[in-house]
Amino acid sequence: MRHLSPRLLSLIAAFAALVADQAHKHWMIYSYGIDALQPVAITPWLSLVLVWNTGISYSLLQLNPMVLLVLMLGATIFLGLWMWRSKSRLTSIGLGLIVGGALGNAYDRWNYGAVADFFHFHIDTERYGRLSWYVFNIADVAIVAGVALLLYETVFVGETRREKS
Repeated sequence: MRHLSPRLLSLIAAFAALVADQAHKHWMIYSYGIDALQPVAITPWLSLVLVWNTGISYSLLQLNPMVLLVLMLGATIFLGLWMWRSKSRLTSIGLGLIVGGALGNAYDRWNYGAVADFFHFHIDTERYGRLSWYVFNIADVAIVAGVALLLYETVFVGETRREKS
């Protein structure tokens, strides 16, 4: 990977995140038929479901779908420019994952009017009943992984190492 430029790495990361996300969503909706089967218990703490997220950030921000799409595309363009200018491989991969995930969710919003989410972590307790986390998709995982890479580089990689990569 040393011979690959940061730009190429960012494009590979963005493409991989976008393709993995869209392939998984297509399979879950059209081949597997999750809508008719849900919930599907994978483990005692993980289920597969189909939730159509009409907002941003775990359905917290509910706006007109076209406004959301414009906001998402604006942020993606900004991140894409940052990605293109980056000289750091780690930053480029992180930004590529974020851009690929954002494009996957933007495509859902454009195509379906909402984002398809599938993974539901939960735990059943005697005292509190079911404790449930947000439902998410592969695009969300790519975005979080990209942010984690950016934070890792910011906190643990010094300026001298960043310039060499």
